[in-house]
Formats: sequence, structure tokens, C-alpha cells
Amino acid sequence: MSAVPGRCRTRWCPVTALEVWLSTFGIEAGPILRGINRHRRVGDQRLSGEAVSIIVKKRLAAAGFDPEGYSGHSLRAGFATSAAQAGASSWKIRQQTGHASDAMLSRYIRDGELFVDNAAGSLL
Repeated sequence: MSAVPGRCRTRWCPVTALEVWLSTFGIEAGPILRGINRHRRVGDQRLSGEAVSIIVKKRLAAAGFDPEGYSGHSLRAGFATSAAQAGASSWKIRQQTGHASDAMLSRYIRDGELFVDNAAGSLL
């Protein structure tokens, strides 16, 4: 899977982590987020939305954040917001996220623009 762009310079690089995951388990096609059974074998089926939500909440709690108000859906919103802040066109973002319209996509992006060109930003 070469659809992941870019390189990171930190040890927390999501691109590197994804490449390690894919190569370790020989994933060349299909879902990226898959279940692991009690014998540490990775399945072929994608994780359910509920499973992703549980993982997001557990990882937030482990990092010391209050997981209330977060879900797997937060990952989609975070991607849309980050892509918009990086200058990606709404058409390209919608192509990735599956949003049908710019109006729906804008619900994800608006909070990410809270501090863009904000007068208080020059004070921080």
C-alpha cells in the first residue's frame, strides 16, 4: 500500500507505524484496521465502528485525556480538519472521506479553523 504520503521525523510517525503494521502482518490489500484474536492472529475483516471507538477511548484515557466526547468518528473529523488546514481541496478531502457535499464536510472543518487568522493568535 503506497497510498500513504509523506515522511515524518519523529518516533511517533503515523506513516512509519502504518508501514510497520502492514509489513509485519503481510497486509497488501483490504481493510487496514483489523481485529486480533487471543492468539495474536490478525483477521481479514475490518474492525467495527464500535471497536474503533473503544480503542480511541482507551488510548485517550491511557494518554491522560478524558475520553468523553470522543469516538472513532473523531478520527474522520481530525483527518478532514488537518487536510483542510494543510490546503487540500474540499473535493480531494471528500474523495477520501466519502462526504457527499461541501456543506457536510464543512461541519467537520469549521472548528479546525478556530485559530486561523485569529487576532489572539499573534499573542500566543
